[in-house]
Amino acid sequence: MPKSEPSDEPSVKSPSGASSTRPLTQSASRRGFIKGGSLMLAGGALGNALAVAQNAHAFGSDEIRVALVGCGRRGTQSAIAALGKSAQQSTSGGRVVLIAMADVFANQLQSAYRTIKGQCGDHVDLDDRRFVGLDAYQQVMQTDADVVLLATPPAFRPLHFAAAVDARKHVLMEKPVANDAAGVREVLAAGQLATQRNLACSVGFTHRQDPIYQQVIAKIHDGAIGDPVFARAYCNAGPIRLSPRRRGETELEYQLRNWNHFPWLGGDFLVEQHVSGLDIINWALSATPRTAQGQGGWMSRDERMEGQVFDHHSVEFAYSPSLRLLSQCRRSVGCWNSVSEHLHGTAGYADLTTGRLFRSDGDVLWKADDGGQKVDPTERHQASFFAALRRGERPNEIEQGAQSTLTAIMGRVATVTGKLVRWDDLAKSTDRELDVTTLTSMLQSPPCQPDEQGHYPDKSPVSRGTSSGRRPV
Repeated sequence: MPKSEPSDEPSVKSPSGASSTRPLTQSASRRGFIKGGSLMLAGGALGNALAVAQNAHAFGSDEIRVALVGCGRRGTQSAIAALGKSAQQSTSGGRVVLIAMADVFANQLQSAYRTIKGQCGDHVDLDDRRFVGLDAYQQVMQTDADVVLLATPPAFRPLHFAAAVDARKHVLMEKPVANDAAGVREVLAAGQLATQRNLACSVGFTHRQDPIYQQVIAKIHDGAIGDPVFARAYCNAGPIRLSPRRRGETELEYQLRNWNHFPWLGGDFLVEQHVSGLDIINWALSATPRTAQGQGGWMSRDERMEGQVFDHHSVEFAYSPSLRLLSQCRRSVGCWNSVSEHLHGTAGYADLTTGRLFRSDGDVLWKADDGGQKVDPTERHQASFFAALRRGERPNEIEQGAQSTLTAIMGRVATVTGKLVRWDDLAKSTDRELDVTTLTSMLQSPPCQPDEQGHYPDKSPVSRGTSSGRRPV
């Protein structure tokens, strides 16, 4: 397939030596900025895509060849969406074909292959391009795939994204873009090189293509609820599944299979999941927060301490002295559940999730119209991406994805440390959970180890006052 023209610009540095990009800056957060300067968060990606499109190859009705890196549940869903009916119909009749897969676990890759092949049939053409191991992503980059889907745990995202840009692949990556601030900067550096090389880069914030969110946020930007004064975002649901230990597996294998229970891999569920809700609030406000403070811990987990992630977080984000976001996350049984976003203004209130605006007295002022279409969000997101490629556009959502990811990381750092965290300080932080380039064998030790009883160290602030490093009973 036609590729971007080669050039002499330097390749992306490896994560262990990546240089930082321009600082992640603050933006005004009241309605005056929302109306006049919302391009950086709300429309920046589209503007860049149109500017690049004039010189980019348009796939038209050509076949687009896709590779998948990370074959877990989310990766399987992403591949099916990429090959699905909506993506095919949006691409002027051109085929989207899966031509390579990679994962650290052979059984996980094979399970994903059977599922994808069963649903997508002749849109799967792998031959012998099934790669297993910690370095399997490198073999994918050597194939003739046009697009790479990145769905590994967030700790690997900067490394895999940089490799994809070096290999001149278009990228569809899952959110978040990293699990620590150092990784965010590495992704930004690779994103800048991707723009220079006319490579499309999309981040899995599927609500950005949702007509409900698009309509209600456009109304907010037009001043329908006046000046924003307070926001709420919830990510409250059931517990995170834990895969039991398998006979003969190493500690690293166990933690990789249960990556969302270990912050060094997933960043905690505030970062890995609630980042979507925080992205919506940043989008609605056309701003990023200046500070965060909060608290978190364990409410429903027992003394076995089978991982290191909290089961609840509560964070107050300050966008300005007069504009705050209350963020609440919980993953436990038998509690009130809600995954939703809300914005209060001087002239009304917006339920962003349902696309409704209310007057101050509670009467419904306006409701968004989805046209009666019920489309899978991931499939709609993939269809939009492939349609842009066929038109010769090169969307680049990396800056937006990086800002929302750093917002979530700021919240997580606040709850784990019990301290006030400032955006400008975090954006310059060199602290990282682990340099994943050092992982070359499943026999290596991960950064956290269980004690003799199989308990993992407690990372909550209160544990620092106990001799065991675990929460007091």
